[in-house]
Amino acid sequence: MNEPSIRQIRYFIAVANMGQVSRAAMELNVSQSAVTTAIKQLEEIVGVPLFHRHAGGVMLTYEGNIFLDHARRIMAAVDEAVRSPRRLRDDVKGTLRLAMTYTVAGYFLSPYIERFVRAFPSVNLQLTEAPRSAIEDGLVSGTFDLAVLLTSNILDQEGVAYETLLKSRRRLWLSSQHPLLAIPSVGLSDIANEPYIMLTVDEASNTAQRYWNRTSYRPKAILRTSSVEAVRSMVANGMGVTILSDMVYRPWSLDGRRVEVVSLADRIPTMDVGLAWAANVDQNAAVKAFREFMHMGEQSHMLENEGRI
Repeated sequence: MNEPSIRQIRYFIAVANMGQVSRAAMELNVSQSAVTTAIKQLEEIVGVPLFHRHAGGVMLTYEGNIFLDHARRIMAAVDEAVRSPRRLRDDVKGTLRLAMTYTVAGYFLSPYIERFVRAFPSVNLQLTEAPRSAIEDGLVSGTFDLAVLLTSNILDQEGVAYETLLKSRRRLWLSSQHPLLAIPSVGLSDIANEPYIMLTVDEASNTAQRYWNRTSYRPKAILRTSSVEAVRSMVANGMGVTILSDMVYRPWSLDGRRVEVVSLADRIPTMDVGLAWAANVDQNAAVKAFREFMHMGEQSHMLENEGRI
C-alpha cells in the first residue's frame, strides 16, 4: 500500500481551505492538473472520497473532514521536526508568565503550548486567560511577561509593543441550504437582509460594528452570544448568518450539521493574532525562546490557515 506524500497532504489542505481546486493551485503556484492529480492519488490511497464536487468547487466529505484534522497535525509535526535541531533547548531556563485571550486559547495556541513544553522542559510556563484590557495592564505592570492575543484589537496601548503572527480572513458563515449560496457575489448589502447571529467574545461585536459602520447597512442581530459553538449551531440550523474568521471556523456543528463559508465582495478586515509585551523591558531567556519558537511556527501556521500548504 502506498503512503501519502507531504506534497499530497499540502495540496489537500490547500483545497480544503480554499474550497476550489483552481484557487488552491493559484495559491500553491502550481498547475491545476497537478493539484487534481495529487488529490485523486490521495483519495485512492485513503480509499474514500475526501471531497464532494459541485458547480462552485468542492467541499469536504465527512471522511475528508476527519482526514483534514490528521493532515494538519502531520504538517505541524513535520514543521517541528525541521525546527528541532536548531538550538540546544535544555539550556533555556526560567519562568514565562504567558497571558492569552479567550479566542487564541481555544482556537490557536494549544498545539503550540504542547510543543513548546516538550521542546523546552526547563522553562516554568505559567498560563493565564484574561480579557485584552487586563492583559495590556498586566504587561505594563509586570504581572505578565508575554501575551498571545488578537493584535487587531489593540488600540495604541501606551507601553505595549506587539507583532502579528497570523492574519485570519473573515468570511460569511451560513447553512448548507441557504439561498445566498446560489448568489455569485455576496456583500454586506445582502447580509443586511438576513437574521444575524452576533458573536460578542473578544470584542467581536465591536470589530464587526467598525466595518459595518463604513457602509450604510446594518446587521439584523437576532442573538448576541459569547459562545462560538452557539453561533455555529444556529447558523448550521438555518437560524441566521454571521461573519467570523477562518481561525474559528469548523465545518460541522455539535449536532452534526454543515456550516458553509463564502468570501465576501466587500473588504472585511482580517482577525490578527500575535504577541504582545511591555515595551522597553528586558526579556529573559524563556521569553526570548517562546518568541523565537512562535516565529519559527508562524509561516507554517499562516500558510495552513490561508490554504497555501
